Amino acid sequence: MKRGCFHFNATDVDEIVVHPEHPTRHIHHKANSIGSGHTSEDHAFFQDVISAIGTASAILVTGPANAKTELIKHIHRHNPQLMERIAAVETVDHPTDGAFVAHARRYFRAADRMSCAETLRTEVDSQ
Repeated sequence: MKRGCFHFNATDVDEIVVHPEHPTRHIHHKANSIGSGHTSEDHAFFQDVISAIGTASAILVTGPANAKTELIKHIHRHNPQLMERIAAVETVDHPTDGAFVAHARRYFRAADRMSCAETLRTEVDSQ
């Protein structure tokens, strides 16, 4: 498992790859056994992801299954000031790097258009 953190604008993109110290193992819960059957949170890995995010002004968190949710929970518990920069959390199932960057650019272009429209509505409403 790896996490790619992409910093991009309209023309350029940089990727920072973060690898966990202990890659995820699939744990299957067996009937009549003690424990949830889930691996514990990898605090160091999530902190490395947060460091890779750096000073990005807007963050789109994506991933399959529970990975993105676990990251958001970790951020909420350990770096709550980062929550205000998270634009959205979306399920995306293992796209190529190029497909992911294209998706993220479309997302932020649409968000920018919506933000501009909201600003125009507010200005018109206040007059």
